Amino acid sequence: MNEILSASVFIGPFLTLAAYVLAIEIRKKLRFGLFNQLLVAIIICIAVLVLLDIDYETYNQGARHINVLLTPATVCLAVPLYTQIEKLKKNFPAILIGILSGVLTSLGTVLLMAKIFGFSQQEYITFLPKSITTAIGMSVSEELGGYVAITVTSIIVTGVFGNIICEAILKLFGIRNRIAKGIAIGTSSHAIGTTRAMEIGEVEGAMSSLSIVVSGILTVILADIFVSLF
Repeated sequence: MNEILSASVFIGPFLTLAAYVLAIEIRKKLRFGLFNQLLVAIIICIAVLVLLDIDYETYNQGARHINVLLTPATVCLAVPLYTQIEKLKKNFPAILIGILSGVLTSLGTVLLMAKIFGFSQQEYITFLPKSITTAIGMSVSEELGGYVAITVTSIIVTGVFGNIICEAILKLFGIRNRIAKGIAIGTSSHAIGTTRAMEIGEVEGAMSSLSIVVSGILTVILADIFVSLF
């Protein structure tokens, strides 16, 4: 049985999609932040691969094709933004300043932590794009010479963590403005956080979607400058 599964190129996409659907159902029944659907899906995939003794390379032969959907999925986030276009026009300066502040905070924090913990430049670059969407973060890390696989992991961890704690952080700091909430979530925890922002409200989801795109562009522009500061 294990040999049959290992030889199939369909095990990767089937396991990935099945695990995610199951994770969504678990999240619906157990409404607790820790049961984030992406985190649960990852745990399910790992558990199945270990139990059935399927190596990662075999799984990834089929599962890697799902990555093709990353970019169009990110572009589709423009739809909720379009529905809130008037709010964007009215608050554009404040929104842009808010996103820029978030990007500078993210890059500055990585720089500071890298100095404190004595990272090499390659390790520092690896974590620099942790708060932007995977499609852009992978390119930034690869171009500047980071460890792309670790970059992807750090992006996922950042997104899942942001998804889990975003509401608690917003309440802690008394942030009630819906636009500010969306910008904070999208700038700090990209698409994974945006799924939570969309659950909170349409305005939050739209602003978070905008933040993914703008923060990604700003990170690409500013990454070289921050690399030179290390």
